[in-house]
Amino acid sequence: MEKTSQQYDKVVDICKAVFEKKMKDYGIAWRILRLSSMTDQIYIKAQRIRSIEEKGKQQVDDDIRSEFIGIINYCSMALIQYELGPSENEDLSREQTIDMYTKSLKTAKDLMMRKNHDYGEAWRNMRISSYTDLILMKLKRIKQIEDNEGKTLVSEGIDANYLDMINYAVFALIKIEFEKKLM
Repeated sequence: MEKTSQQYDKVVDICKAVFEKKMKDYGIAWRILRLSSMTDQIYIKAQRIRSIEEKGKQQVDDDIRSEFIGIINYCSMALIQYELGPSENEDLSREQTIDMYTKSLKTAKDLMMRKNHDYGEAWRNMRISSYTDLILMKLKRIKQIEDNEGKTLVSEGIDANYLDMINYAVFALIKIEFEKKLM
């Protein structure tokens, strides 16, 4: 599991670097989005990945790797929105934003490590397309919870689903970043 922890951290470093560059370009304009809009943005990325997987080709340059990075970053932003709610103002400093981003990814990693202990790294034997499908399923769950005004009877909440999607996308990126080198 030490290998998984190190690979996870390397993937998070890649995602964080992209997040920081985008924040330099756009600021925190995403803070205006409602949670349902964040969910839809993640859906667009996951659906594009599935479409490329099924068609075996793409017509836009952004590759699957960049879409998984986008899913991780949007899920982190969604967790921030979940905690704070949307804002029309630049209400977070760069440092506060990075701290909250880092906190959400640490929470996701801690969850992954606990689950990984219990599941025995079963994710390593899964296909990337399965992570895509699981992300899409989690999005459908979130949309249903949003339609239910955030209420669940016995199920995990919206935040738990965002954390799971982060972890599925990290698993996909670990396979893309590290297993391609084994071929």
